[in-house]
Amino acid sequence: MSAEIVNLRQFRKKQARSEKEKQAEQNRVTFGRTKAEKQLTHSLNDKADKAHRDGRIEKDDDGA
Repeated sequence: MSAEIVNLRQFRKKQARSEKEKQAEQNRVTFGRTKAEKQLTHSLNDKADKAHRDGRIEKDDDGA
């Protein structure tokens, strides 16, 4: 008839750690990209920007 004694402070800390770990796992899925993936995206964006700038036609201001 004796119940297990539970320290509520420890229980709350354990529960908070569990919630933080769940949030961290979700963040890893949502925001996690490797450094190589970030560099690849950056270089692809730079290449596309350069191609866009190279294709521009510059007009003279003197109406010609």
